[in-house]
Amino acid sequence: MRELGRRLAAALRPGDLVLLTGALGAGKTTLTRGVGEGLGVRGAVTSPTFVIARVHPSTVGGPPLVHVDAYRLGGGLDEMEDLDLDVSLPESVVVVEWGEGRVEELSQDYLQVVIERTTGGAGTEAPDAEPDEDRAVTLRGVGARWAGVDLAAVAAV
Repeated sequence: MRELGRRLAAALRPGDLVLLTGALGAGKTTLTRGVGEGLGVRGAVTSPTFVIARVHPSTVGGPPLVHVDAYRLGGGLDEMEDLDLDVSLPESVVVVEWGEGRVEELSQDYLQVVIERTTGGAGTEAPDAEPDEDRAVTLRGVGARWAGVDLAAVAAV
């Protein structure tokens, strides 16, 4: 997930909105950590569950990363607007965990990333071993911004 985040960062630019969807433990924060590494931002990228949003400035002259966890927000866009994300969006890369159904209206263009955990192995694990956990990731660009972007190449980790 971290490597996918680094690869994804290479395709991101200021004004991009990325929505991450997946169950608890699917790898949303790990992916965002990789995005932060790829963008060269300052500060440890950790889950912003209790602070709702964190801003990570760039150390290399690129866009800042705004990392949002909308899990505890139930009011949809009204609560998200209180975070002033629309003000940050034009110059930042905004990544929103649990954003589906909450923040799509912030931009006509966004990237939806759906992460599903799958247990790997076709019975090849030792009987007492934890099964490997693989991820199935779907990248879907919405809007003109993502037309022509080869998301399959980004996802090929």
